[in-house]
Amino acid sequence: MQTSVTPTHCPYCALQCGMNLTPVPDGDGGSVVEVTERTDFPVNQGALCGKGRTAPALLSSRVRLTTPLVRTDGELRPAGWDEALDRIAEGLSRTRTEHGPDACGIFGGGGLTNEKAYTLGKFARVALGTSQIDYNGRFCMSSAAAGGIKAFGLDRGLPFPLEDIPRTGCVILVGSNLAETMPPALRYLTELKENGGTLIVIDPRRTRTAEQADLHLAPRPGTDLALALGLLHLVVAQGRTDEAYIQERTSGWEEARAAAMAHWPEYVERITGVSVPQLRETVRMFCEPESAMVLTARGPEQQSKGTDTVGAWINLCLATGRAGRPYSGYGCLTGQGNGQGGREHGQKADQLPGYRKLDDPAARQHVAEVWGVDPDSLPGPGRSAYELLDAMGTDIRSLLVMASNPVVSAPRAAHIEERLRSLDFLAVADVVLSETAELADVVLPVTQWAEETGTTTNLEGRVLLRRQAITPPDGIRSDLYVMRELAARLGVEKGFPTDPEEVFEELRRASAGGAADYSGITYRRLVEEGGVFWPCPAEDGDGDGGRDGVHPGTPRLFLDRFATPDGRARFVVVSHRPLAEEPDEEYPVLLTTGRVVSQYQSGAQTRRVDELNAAAPGPFVELHPRLAERLGAVEGEPLAVVSRRGRAVAPARITTAIRADTVFMPFHWPGEGRANTLTNPALDPVSRMPEFKGCAVRVERVGSVERAG
Repeated sequence: MQTSVTPTHCPYCALQCGMNLTPVPDGDGGSVVEVTERTDFPVNQGALCGKGRTAPALLSSRVRLTTPLVRTDGELRPAGWDEALDRIAEGLSRTRTEHGPDACGIFGGGGLTNEKAYTLGKFARVALGTSQIDYNGRFCMSSAAAGGIKAFGLDRGLPFPLEDIPRTGCVILVGSNLAETMPPALRYLTELKENGGTLIVIDPRRTRTAEQADLHLAPRPGTDLALALGLLHLVVAQGRTDEAYIQERTSGWEEARAAAMAHWPEYVERITGVSVPQLRETVRMFCEPESAMVLTARGPEQQSKGTDTVGAWINLCLATGRAGRPYSGYGCLTGQGNGQGGREHGQKADQLPGYRKLDDPAARQHVAEVWGVDPDSLPGPGRSAYELLDAMGTDIRSLLVMASNPVVSAPRAAHIEERLRSLDFLAVADVVLSETAELADVVLPVTQWAEETGTTTNLEGRVLLRRQAITPPDGIRSDLYVMRELAARLGVEKGFPTDPEEVFEELRRASAGGAADYSGITYRRLVEEGGVFWPCPAEDGDGDGGRDGVHPGTPRLFLDRFATPDGRARFVVVSHRPLAEEPDEEYPVLLTTGRVVSQYQSGAQTRRVDELNAAAPGPFVELHPRLAERLGAVEGEPLAVVSRRGRAVAPARITTAIRADTVFMPFHWPGEGRANTLTNPALDPVSRMPEFKGCAVRVERVGSVERAG
C-alpha cells in the first residue's frame, strides 16, 4: 500500500483550506484516503469544516459516476467513451450546421480548476466557434466584481490576505454567514475581537455569525443599498470624512456625496427597519478606529441592484479613507471553490484569459496569438448565465454543461428545468449523476479533486496547486481529456493538451499583461511557496520562483495606486431603489435564501455524504413566531411557500432569529422543497446577477387555505 502523504486543498469553498490526504487500508486489501491535518497552510492552519473532513466520501464508487451514459429509448444506459464522445460531437455538429455556432451553448462551473476553465473558454471559441458560454459564478460574485472594477479598476475578491482582518479596528460584514458557509474563516473574526476590534454583522437573520457580533443590524431584505447610503449621509453630517484622502486618491466625490445626502437617517430607518440609533452607532464603531473594513457576500450582491449596492459600500470606505491603506479596505467573500479563478480566464461570456475584455481588440490580438488563430475568428461576447439558460430550446439548441447543476441552482428553476428538457441535445460532464445530468442525452464521468492536479485561486487571489493523491478508477477521464477529444472530433486536432501543467504554461502566456497576470507563477513556485498572489508578472521572462528579479506576487493591492488610468479610486453615484418584486396583498411576505453548514451549493455532492445528510437532511422554511401565529403553523409542519413562479413545500422552523416580515429557505435541495423554484430572475443591469435574495411570496399551511400576511 502506498503510504505517502499528499498536501492538497479542499474541493469545496473559496477558502481552499489546506489538507493532507493519507492512504489507509480499506479492509479488503486495498486503500482509501483520509483527510489529516495540514497546519502549514496559513488560511486554515489545519482547521476544517465537516464538508472538508468528509470530502473523500465522494471518491467512492457508491456515490459517483463510473461509466459514460447515453440515452437510448428514453433511458440512460452505460456506454463506452468513444460512443459517448461521438454522440456529443454529433449533437454539437448537427446544431452548428443547422442553426449556426451560436446555437451551441456551454455552461461551466466555479469549481473547475483554472486549467479547465481556461480550456473550456478556448474550446467554446476555437473548437466550437460559439459566443454562448457562461458559468454559475455569474450567480455568485458577479455584482461584487462589477462594483470593484467600477471603483478600483480591478476585481479581486479580497485585495488583502485574510490575515489582515484581525489587525483592523472594525469589520462591517454585510450579508455573510461565515460560521456556516466558511467555518474555518470564523477564527479571523474571533481574533479581531480578541485584539480589541469590533464586528458589525448586517443580516435579516440572527445567524451563528451574527451571534458573534458586537452589533447586529437586521435590515429588510433588499435594502442594503439604502443602508449604506444612510451611513454615508451620517459620516458626512458628523464630519467624519477623510478630506485629504478624498482629494489625493479619489474622483467623483461631490456627485456621490449629493446622492447620499438625499438618504437622511429617518428615511433610511423607514426603508430598512434599522433604527436611527443603530445607524449612528454603526458610524461611530466604523469611524473611530484608525483602520476598518467592509466585507460583502451574497446578501447585498444577489440583487437586481447588487452592483450599485456594492458601490455604495465602497463609497463608504472611500469617504472615510478606508481603502488602499494597511488593514483597511473593501472586499468580497467569494463563495465557490474556484469562483475567483473561474471568472479570470475565459469561461465568462465577456472575458478572455487574464481578465481581459472580449470586445477589446488588443486583448483579442494577444490571446489569438497564443492560441494560434485569427483574432477575427473569435466570437464576441455572449449571453450571461441566466439569459443563456433562458434561451435554451429557442436560440440555444444544444448545451454542454461542465460542473454545474442549474436544475437546482438557477433562479426560476422550474422554468429552467423545462428549458433544459426542450433542448435538441444536452451533454453533462460531472462526478455524480446530478439532477441536471439526469436530463442529459449523454453523461460523462470525470475525475475529481483528489484524482487530478490543477490550480485554483482562492478568495484572497492566492493561486494554489491542488495535487493528485490517488489514481482515478478505470473508466474515468479528466475534463481536459473530454475537451481534447471533442475538439478533435470537431476538426481541431491541436491546441488542447491534457497535461494540466502544459495547460497552465499556456495560461501563463495568455494572461501575461492582463489584469489577472499569472505569467510569473509556475507549478514549481506553487510547490515551493505554497501559493502566490496575483498579479504576478514574469519579470525575468520565466517566472522561476525564489530568484532575484522574480516578482513576489501581490498580497495587498492598491497601497500605492488604484488600477484605474489615473490611479484614483472612483466614487459611484447611486440611489436607493426597491426590489424588482416587492410584497403586495397577494404575496405579502419576503423570501430570502441561503446555505446551511452541512450542505454546499446545489447539494449534488454533499447530499451523497451520509454524515452531512444526517446533520442537514432536507429543506425547511424559517419563519418568525408572529408570522407562524398568524398562520397557525407549528414547528415541523409542512408549509407551502408560493411565489409568482411556483410553489415549494418544506417543514416549518420557527425562530425569533428572523424578521417577522421575512421567511428563509436554504437552496441545496431539488424536488418539492426546491427554494429556487420561487426565486426571481430579475437581473442587475451591469453584472446580470439574478435577484436570489428577495422576492414576494405567500406562506400557506399545506392542505389549508389559510395564508400568512
